[in-house]
Amino acid sequence: MRFSYGIDDRPEPASLLIFGLQWLAVSVPATLIIGNVVAGLYGGPAIPYLQKLFLLTALVLLAQIYLGHRLPLVVGPATVLLIGILASLGAGFEVINASILIGGLLLAGIAAAGLFEYLKRLFTPRVIAVVLMLIAFTLAPVILDLIIDGGGAVPATHAFSFGLVFAIALFVANGVLKGIWRSTLALWAIILGTLAYVLLFGAVPLPPEGTALFALPGNLLAPLAVPEVGVLVAFLICFLALAINDLGSIQSVGGLLKADTMSERTNRGVTVTGLGNVLAGLTGVIGPVNFSLSPGIIAATGCASRFALVPAGVALALMAASPLVIGFMGSIPGPVIGVVLIYVMVAQIAAGLMLGQESSAVRTFDEGLIIGVPLLLGTVVAFLPDAVATGFPATLRPLITNGFVVGILAALVLEHIVYRQRPEG
Repeated sequence: MRFSYGIDDRPEPASLLIFGLQWLAVSVPATLIIGNVVAGLYGGPAIPYLQKLFLLTALVLLAQIYLGHRLPLVVGPATVLLIGILASLGAGFEVINASILIGGLLLAGIAAAGLFEYLKRLFTPRVIAVVLMLIAFTLAPVILDLIIDGGGAVPATHAFSFGLVFAIALFVANGVLKGIWRSTLALWAIILGTLAYVLLFGAVPLPPEGTALFALPGNLLAPLAVPEVGVLVAFLICFLALAINDLGSIQSVGGLLKADTMSERTNRGVTVTGLGNVLAGLTGVIGPVNFSLSPGIIAATGCASRFALVPAGVALALMAASPLVIGFMGSIPGPVIGVVLIYVMVAQIAAGLMLGQESSAVRTFDEGLIIGVPLLLGTVVAFLPDAVATGFPATLRPLITNGFVVGILAALVLEHIVYRQRPEG
């Protein structure tokens, strides 16, 4: 495949701005959606949280371009860490922040030491397919809560009906649109979905009067506490999945562009991701990861220059410095966020299915069980009622009630112990 600009080419200013805006249109929705969900879990003001998240995303993106993998890869919040946060809410946010910090330190250390080759052996194509799909399945309860959330003014039935129709329209648009319009569909869905919601149900809450146009969040550093063993283990398993996601994203773009020194790029890129998660733990936001959707954007725009992401990184930083801008973006209705999250998670499931097909991961009934059992088991655990979850010991609760962790552990046991392929003879 031929590109108008290579990895290290610098487009002229006008083209650079256009390409940068296209990358920004891809970056903002994911950061906004996951940020809104986590800010809602934290229960405090959403604007300062989103400001810190946008600033962290901008810093990690620019660090990757110049110091990390040096590839055209978009960065955003790691959905897999959202699962860890959801399962550990009872332990407190101080413990969650410390767990993300420790996970980031270990990830950066392992990558910097070149030890990824040993971890990669655990994650066969079948296990990776489970990882990709399980993230979507175990987020189903959160998505459902968002879709039926009418903010107290809209009945849950009406909100759900809106979400159902909106979801159908979104996937029809995905099938019809091509090129950059399809690549930025999540952004248009947020804009048009919010407008449709306002027309049907009335105005959404806007930023409080007197919200500053320019101001940094007051408390950049977050409180920390020594994590419980169960919480820490749950997060470390999530970080294993994050590492594979990061590795796959870097490798996919590197392979598409036939980049040189990929081993070095991978180690440096994952190291920067780990350090970004350390910074996330210190500031109290969800950690970052390189997104796997980048190859589609490169193919759609024909631009493979890493410098095309610089304007996007600068724009994210400027947004982070404006509470008013963040406040308007944070006013998106819950059903709109839920539907767009469905759209993103369906793409995640599709990626898992494609990986399974391309690697011939499911050729026998037993290989199908290695994928099917963890998916169903993880989904069931994700929907456990609170009355059941609180019955487990506090130390084990973050592990047993975390559908993602249970599913990944089941996949690893089935793949490497129960149905391990032994040499014949």
